[in-house]
Amino acid sequence: MTLVRTVARPLLASVFLFGGYNQLKNTGYLAQPTKKFLDKARPVLDKTPLASLLDDPELAVRANAAVMLAGGAALATGVLPRPAAAALAASLVPTTVAGHPFWEMDDPQERQQHQIEFVANTSLLGGLLLAMVDTEGKPGLAYRAGMAQDSVGRLTRAAKREAKIAELQAKNALS
Repeated sequence: MTLVRTVARPLLASVFLFGGYNQLKNTGYLAQPTKKFLDKARPVLDKTPLASLLDDPELAVRANAAVMLAGGAALATGVLPRPAAAALAASLVPTTVAGHPFWEMDDPQERQQHQIEFVANTSLLGGLLLAMVDTEGKPGLAYRAGMAQDSVGRLTRAAKREAKIAELQAKNALS
């Protein structure tokens, strides 16, 4: 792992580790905005395995905290960093929408504070997206799939040539 990854991953993960701890510590306080969000998301979430979270906002906060703590720890240590970044990104979107609905704020100072936090979270999302596609200099799956396809194509063409040569040799042997 390069020095940049060694430093960047724990730095990016730190906000999720702190956030997960904070959510566990303040579950009751965070349940109200979570309930408001879950009520709005009910039509979508009712069709998913997450429907059970709709009835218990505290469970939703604790589940989100668990994702943040586990994903943050995995990202910080470099253990499955790409799936960890994906889980954190998936958790960050509803957290941001539920926790920083600046569009609903009437007080200009409160609105501005939530806008700043909303934008900060979108910046974190950008960092997570980069972490999701970081292959550490190794070829990604798409590249490897393309190389495999090229290899199969070369092997197929070579096999056709060999078959044609064998056919010509067989004809020459009979003549």
